[in-house]
Amino acid sequence: MGTATKTALKKKRQFRVRKKVVGTAERPRLAVYRSNKHISVQVIDDSAGTTLVAASTYESDLRQGSGTVAGAAAVGSVVGQRAKAAGVNSVVFDRGGNRYMGRVAALAEAAREAGLEF
Repeated sequence: MGTATKTALKKKRQFRVRKKVVGTAERPRLAVYRSNKHISVQVIDDSAGTTLVAASTYESDLRQGSGTVAGAAAVGSVVGQRAKAAGVNSVVFDRGGNRYMGRVAALAEAAREAGLEF
C-alpha cells in the first residue's frame, strides 16, 4: 500500500468520525493528534469554537517517553486532571482517524482513570 493511499484512507476515516462527533458545552470533544514522535490532545467546545484544555508531549514536563505508550498515558492523565479542574466531567472521544490501539488507547484509558467519562 502506497503512502498516497494510506493518507487518503486516513482522511476518509477522519471525515467519517467528524461527521458523527461534535463537541458541545456540556460534552466537549476530546481530539487526539498522533505523530511519529509525539501525541497531543485537546478538549474542544465546537459550538463556541474554543479549546478548553490541552496537553501534549511537546510540553517539557511530559517530553520524556514522548513516542511511547507510557508517554501517551501520561498525557491522558494530565488532560484528565486539567479537564476536571476546568469543570469538564464528560467528553466525546475523537480519535482523529487513528485506530483505537496502542498510544491512542493508552491515552483514552488514562483519561478515564483520571475521571473523564466518554
